[in-house]
Amino acid sequence: MKLLLFFIILGGGVWAVRAYGVFSRLRRRRILLSKPFSAEWSAILAKNLPPYQNMSSELQQQLQDYIRIFIGEKSFEGCGGLELTDEIKVIIAAEACLLLLNRDTDCYPKLYSVLVYPSTYVVGARHQPTVHQDNMSVRLGESWNHGAVVLAWDSVRKGGLNFRDGHNVAMHEFAHQLDQEDGRGDGVPILAQRSAYSAWSQVFLKEYELLQYQTKKGQKSVMDKYGATDPAEFFAVATETFFEKPFQLKKNHPDLYHELQGFYKVDPIEWGIEL
Repeated sequence: MKLLLFFIILGGGVWAVRAYGVFSRLRRRRILLSKPFSAEWSAILAKNLPPYQNMSSELQQQLQDYIRIFIGEKSFEGCGGLELTDEIKVIIAAEACLLLLNRDTDCYPKLYSVLVYPSTYVVGARHQPTVHQDNMSVRLGESWNHGAVVLAWDSVRKGGLNFRDGHNVAMHEFAHQLDQEDGRGDGVPILAQRSAYSAWSQVFLKEYELLQYQTKKGQKSVMDKYGATDPAEFFAVATETFFEKPFQLKKNHPDLYHELQGFYKVDPIEWGIEL
């Protein structure tokens, strides 16, 4: 009887701690969202994120809210001598939060830190995160499944300003974060309905194998050949392409576009940024 009572008390304590954590987070977010979105931050978005001015006012408001939560809750760290500025934080947060619009999701709940280098950086072979890289040591970004994203600032800024080339290192790495939310980086993020996994798997396997074939044969694709590396990289590359080359992706890979649109709950074609 005493043992049963102990477990009841213990369970109640765990529940109370969790409830307090949720209450504290909601209270903190109410405070963050009660402050107006600054004119300086709006100017940064207008200058550095081409889709922003073509979005509906509702989506703009969503993005602003997510940016405030992201910057308020995540730790930013400048590495390699980089001095962090509001511009750096807002641009990274904006590109990360583009992936969250209209979705029933939290703001990267497993992410705690964003580490930013001034440019491409070199790491030792002992590190084994999911990596977007040109070779084994020089990297543009990384997504770690234990709560961190690492980015090269010059690549982030270039990817944001050129929103038509299908390359965006920030969206690539934050797509990995979404993929890793279930504990596995396998190209299958958490979907809204269990019934959606079958269609997702069929379409992504077909498209992944097609990109592998095209890469092997030296054929061109709307998607970067880096996506042929493995299913996790394919999902990240497909995400970049979906947001930056929506017209071309829908034309050449309509089934893949349909799956990504169903997941991300937006249609980037509506933003009208394609050449």
